[in-house]
Amino acid sequence: MRNIESVEELEKSIQLLEMEQAISGQLLKEQFIYTYDSLRLVNLLKNSLRQTISSPTIVTDIVGTALGLATGYLSKKIFIGTSGNAFRKLLGSILQLGVMSFVSQHPSGIKSFGRYMFQQILRKRE
Repeated sequence: MRNIESVEELEKSIQLLEMEQAISGQLLKEQFIYTYDSLRLVNLLKNSLRQTISSPTIVTDIVGTALGLATGYLSKKIFIGTSGNAFRKLLGSILQLGVMSFVSQHPSGIKSFGRYMFQQILRKRE
């Protein structure tokens, strides 16, 4: 930094420093608003949900689990029907648990089997 030798140079330096301070203050305010907005609970939840949904493995796991739950429930309903027999209800619950765990652990195999069956149905129609 050089020495200031006149009043004009001093005034120019003061104006320059005041402009720098104003710009820095404005940037600091903008950063504070951005940080405050990003730390709000709604935005934290929204960002977490967005990251979760954008992850392909988590979406695949969720779809597999949902498919497992649905097929397990349907298999239990088909097996039990309208029966009021306690033993049959117990067997239906065990069947539901088994089908649910199998389908949720092997969604790609179920998917490929479904495609194969769909292709076979289309071939028979032609």
